[in-house]
Amino acid sequence: MSNRWEILDLTQLMDASLRPYTEEGYSDPLFRMSDWCSIAERGYSCSKLTMGTQTGTHIDAPAHFVEGAATLDALPLSALMGSYRFIDLDSDADTDCDDSSGDAQNAANILFVTAKSDLVEISASRFETLLLLDCPVWVIVCGIRITGEDPLYMHQQLAESGRFLVEDLELTAARRVRPGGEIIMLPMRLAGAVGSPCRVIVRREKSSDEQEVC
Repeated sequence: MSNRWEILDLTQLMDASLRPYTEEGYSDPLFRMSDWCSIAERGYSCSKLTMGTQTGTHIDAPAHFVEGAATLDALPLSALMGSYRFIDLDSDADTDCDDSSGDAQNAANILFVTAKSDLVEISASRFETLLLLDCPVWVIVCGIRITGEDPLYMHQQLAESGRFLVEDLELTAARRVRPGGEIIMLPMRLAGAVGSPCRVIVRREKSSDEQEVC
């Protein structure tokens, strides 16, 4: 029997080392997990979690940046799983909207954007080209700056266009993702939330030389 599939967990480990988003004069809530009760006290144990909606690997709803926009519960579960369109920002920008192959890659509703660098700067025109793709959910591996714009410009534009954004992935696993896989993203089922921590898993078929015969 061949081991045909590889499962990649793109989710950051949530522990005390997790650092929240910070900027001058502001920080998201720290992640904290503390004992609430013990087996010795109650016959069972329970922990208390404290964190923000954008803790670790997470999904942003448009309402994270736009007042009155869609919250997380507006996104159907079906939009959070399936094939993805793969964009490598290190490749030629002219191929971003190339639909010539007509395969599942181009029909996908999820956009997976990656690069070798942790932070990539792209032109406003290339970003606008990506916005033309009909993908309501974006999964972004690297930080992206738009030339000549504020650091949060990309986030604001995605929110204004009604996109949901998954970010802050575990980089080692995320950079192993290739075209042709399937992705599952499972946020907490929160009512009226602007975001949520999110488990992100990719399943991809191994090439023939990667498969191990048991």
